Amino acid sequence: MVARDEARGLLTPDQEADFGGSAAGAVGTHVIACGALAREIVDLIAVNGLDNLTVSCLPAKLHNHPVEIPERMRAKIREKRGEAARILVAYADCGTGGLLDKVIAEETRPECPVERIGGAHCYAFFAGQNDFEALAEEELGTFYLTDYLARHFDTLIVKGMGLDKYPGMVEMMFGNYKRLVYLAQTDDPALDEKAEKAAERLGLAYRKVHTGYGELADFLTGSRTGSSGSGCSDRQQG
Repeated sequence: MVARDEARGLLTPDQEADFGGSAAGAVGTHVIACGALAREIVDLIAVNGLDNLTVSCLPAKLHNHPVEIPERMRAKIREKRGEAARILVAYADCGTGGLLDKVIAEETRPECPVERIGGAHCYAFFAGQNDFEALAEEELGTFYLTDYLARHFDTLIVKGMGLDKYPGMVEMMFGNYKRLVYLAQTDDPALDEKAEKAAERLGLAYRKVHTGYGELADFLTGSRTGSSGSGCSDRQQG
């Protein structure tokens, strides 16, 4: 288990981590999250005093292979189920085509319910479902970045999609996109610059929308009362 401050550093896209709140023995709710959310979750724990939470992060690079996410989630739920009274899944559907929700339904137990934040992807729950729908309707050809994706654009997008080896694939893969929207969790000039360079690299117009932590904050702070917030009501949407 890594220290919480260490987890707030930068988990690399292939890194898996476990960390906990500062309250010794306070294991009530366990969060299984995408590694791309580690920094945000650590900040929310600190700001909201959520020391009852322990957290496991699966590697963010699984987003390049979403077919692997459901079974990795199943294994982690089974590993942690005996240690917690409740499990929150800080993953959207993330391209699993509903298979992630199928695993959650199969693995939930009366003594340890498993609940997922709502939405098809993290862009939706950071922006808020309604605001994201408005952004999407405004321009369907939009490519989105979060803080994490801006930091790791070269690793996850350029190298992960082979654009460094085959530059011609940029037009093939992004030719139908019109703009890049950076959904920013923080105000960080260095990340603004990275996001703008990403848009330039892909030949897209650039727009920044500050979202903060969006619905992720409600989902985690709801753990105090045993309600994970509005997100769980639409768990099956993915």
